[in-house]
Amino acid sequence: MHDLVIENAQVIDGLGGPAQDGGVAVKEGRIAAVGEDLGPARERVDAQGLVIAPGIIDLHTHYDAQLTWDAFATPSPTNGVTTVVIGNCGFTIAPSKPEHRDLNARNLAVVEGMPLEALKAGIDWDFESYPEYLDCLERKGMVPNVASFCGHSSVRVNVMGEDAMKRAATPGEVGQMKKIVLEALDAGAIGFGTSTLEQHNGIDGIPMPSRFADEHEMMELTGALGEKGKGVFMLTKGMTSSVPWLEQISEHTGRPVMICAMFSDPNDPQRVDREFDEIAEARKRGHELWGQVASYPLGMEFSLALPYPLHALLAWRPAMEAVGTPRYLEFFADKSFREAVKAEARTTSVPVRFSYHSFKLMRVQEVADPKFADLVGKLVIDLAKDAGKDPFDWWFDHALDGGMDTMFDCKLFNIDEDHVHRLLVNPNAALGLGDAGAHLSFLCDAGFGLHLLGHWVRERGDLTLERAVQMLTSRLADAYRIPDRGRLVAGAHADMMMFDPTTVGRGEKHHVSDLPAGATRVDMPATGVAGVWVNGKRVVNENGRVADCGRPGNLIREFTA
Repeated sequence: MHDLVIENAQVIDGLGGPAQDGGVAVKEGRIAAVGEDLGPARERVDAQGLVIAPGIIDLHTHYDAQLTWDAFATPSPTNGVTTVVIGNCGFTIAPSKPEHRDLNARNLAVVEGMPLEALKAGIDWDFESYPEYLDCLERKGMVPNVASFCGHSSVRVNVMGEDAMKRAATPGEVGQMKKIVLEALDAGAIGFGTSTLEQHNGIDGIPMPSRFADEHEMMELTGALGEKGKGVFMLTKGMTSSVPWLEQISEHTGRPVMICAMFSDPNDPQRVDREFDEIAEARKRGHELWGQVASYPLGMEFSLALPYPLHALLAWRPAMEAVGTPRYLEFFADKSFREAVKAEARTTSVPVRFSYHSFKLMRVQEVADPKFADLVGKLVIDLAKDAGKDPFDWWFDHALDGGMDTMFDCKLFNIDEDHVHRLLVNPNAALGLGDAGAHLSFLCDAGFGLHLLGHWVRERGDLTLERAVQMLTSRLADAYRIPDRGRLVAGAHADMMMFDPTTVGRGEKHHVSDLPAGATRVDMPATGVAGVWVNGKRVVNENGRVADCGRPGNLIREFTA
């Protein structure tokens, strides 16, 4: 007898095959059979014609800290996600010696927009080494399945302390770091993650530790993957990391390389196309490079009190160092500071960075001072034009006039949907970049998969439902060598999502206060999701999360070659 049968469904297998009428049978957490007349079961669910498909795999999340206090990984499972990959960009909390915990938490708070008070109140530091961290997660349990990158910045701090954010490593220090990476791979890391992106800065605007690594360090640490013959190298690239250089790493290690973040950038629209051409050439030479793309326009809510999108500007660094002091406002009045920011915002050298193009879709969302109430909903570029000012000058003057806490909503990248469509269907693209668990005060793109199904399939008609499901499931599992997931076939893990294709999507953005210490986050609830199962256990129903679902997720430690 089966444990569960879901019947009267449209079954999409996740492998690209056509939808079939029928159902799915589950026994001991795995798919026992797919089809019709599935036999008796202890539990039966009538799908009433809805789609049953594999659960979404989210390759790009930042739940490393949150999972120590929130086994549900809110809000990913309610958005159809059954497997999350953490440790992206190399921003992790393990390894972490007791004397480095505060530094690691403060860096995360800045670089990933996580409320510091929530991190301090919520993180359970029941570990020091990376293997101990994995053991901690497994001991606590989790609702979705979790796979974890060994993160470069934490490894660097573990070996070098505060010097990790000051200088290149010595050969001896690199050797110690490599030992940690090898140990992490043995313990079950999915690979090694890092970042060279200019926007990735930590406390006081200082670049994150990984950005101080030289070529020798990068080749040695990624070389650990080659020595072990397993693992993925993921990098969020800045202007110093070329695709040909990343191909050298793939050639040296024999391992896949995942390159983030491949957005359509209005400041240099052709950049991502040039890089995908280079990826295609590398593939022809037998080197497995991927470009990670997004299904949505990347937008953020922010104020000049904490303007995360400006952090990639080198000219902004002095202001970052002065945040929270009286000197911060002085920069806004400084003509030379303004001119330096404006000059840099006109250049195209740094990828996915705030530029003058960003003002075109930047609106006043909310004001703290009632005297600015008539500005709500207006574009900054129009307000600046009416005032006869450069947009930056209007913005800085507004802050000096008492508008420091005015909230702006800005669409930054992936604005040209025809261009985005070309990226989505690129044969060397992997879908992700939802950043779930990060930038909690600015955005919530954990529902990137639902957006693909609702917007790109139903509303635009650019993709078939079957292809979209494949892009969210088996394609990603295969790219990251995650076995027996992302497909509805006999023997696979029973990770499933049931949804209504006529309504699936993302709801209206709003704020909730459910983080430790009462901190708030942005939320975009799912629509059209009727059920989610992880390893055969229902964790979401038509009303949302199932309170007593237990912790059915697996910590994934074994991967295919």
